[in-house]
Amino acid sequence: MKKNVDILGYQTSASGVLGDVETAWDLIKSGVTGQYVACTNPHSLAVAKSDPGFSQALKEADILLPDGIGIVLAAKILGIDLKERVAGSDLFMGLTNKANTHGGLKYFFLGSTEEVLEKITTRLSNEFQNVTICGVLSPPFKAEFSESDNRKMIDAINNAKPDVLWVGMTAPKQEKWIYQNKNKLNVPLMGAIGAVFDFYAGTIRRSPEWACKMGLEWLPRLLREPKRLFRRNFISSPVFLLMVFKNKFGLGKG
Repeated sequence: MKKNVDILGYQTSASGVLGDVETAWDLIKSGVTGQYVACTNPHSLAVAKSDPGFSQALKEADILLPDGIGIVLAAKILGIDLKERVAGSDLFMGLTNKANTHGGLKYFFLGSTEEVLEKITTRLSNEFQNVTICGVLSPPFKAEFSESDNRKMIDAINNAKPDVLWVGMTAPKQEKWIYQNKNKLNVPLMGAIGAVFDFYAGTIRRSPEWACKMGLEWLPRLLREPKRLFRRNFISSPVFLLMVFKNKFGLGKG
C-alpha cells in the first residue's frame, strides 16, 4: 500500500523499496501515460528552494523517493515515520528484477553518452533476458534543448513505445525535462535516475555496501570527485539542515 509523508512540503514515499517497486509496477500496468518517479535528497531540496520549476517537478512526481540518508535523518528530527532510504538504483534494480520474472517490460534510456548507453545495453541484455531495450538516445550536451531537439527526442521515444523511460541527465535538468514533456510522451512511467546510468554501466563505481548501510554513501563519492561534489556536501547540506530546523521550530519552511 502506497504511503507518503510530508518532508518540507514534499510528499515523499515511505513505502520502502518493495512498496515503491509495487507502486511503480501498478502505475505501468495502469496504462495511464505521463506518470513519473523522482528522487529527493538534501541537495535537491536545497536547490529547489530557489528553483520553482524544479520544486514543482518534485512535488508532482507520482513517486518521490527518499534518496539520501539526510532525508531519513530529517524525518527523524521532525518526528516523521520514514525508516527506509530508497535510492534510484534500488528502484531501478527492484523493478527490473520484478519485470524479468513477471512477463518483462520495454525500456528506453535517454541521457548520458553513447559509450555508457552501449554498456547499459550489453549488461542488461545479458542479465535480464525478459527486459527489452527498445531504444536509447544520447541527447545533445547543452544547458537547454531547442524545440527541434525536444521534438526529435519525443518522437524517438514515442515511436519505440516503451513501458518505462529512464532519464539520466543529472538534476534538476532531468526532472524539469520530464515534467515539461510528460504530456507529450506516450509512456506509462518515467524515472529521473541520474547517476544510475553510470553505476549500472560500471563507468562510475557506486559506494561500497557498508557505506550505503551506514548512511555514508556520499563519503567515498566525495573522495573520488571532490570538485564536482563539494557544493552538494558543503553548501547544500547546511542549507537543508537550516530548512529542517526552521520547520521544526515553526519558523517557516526555510
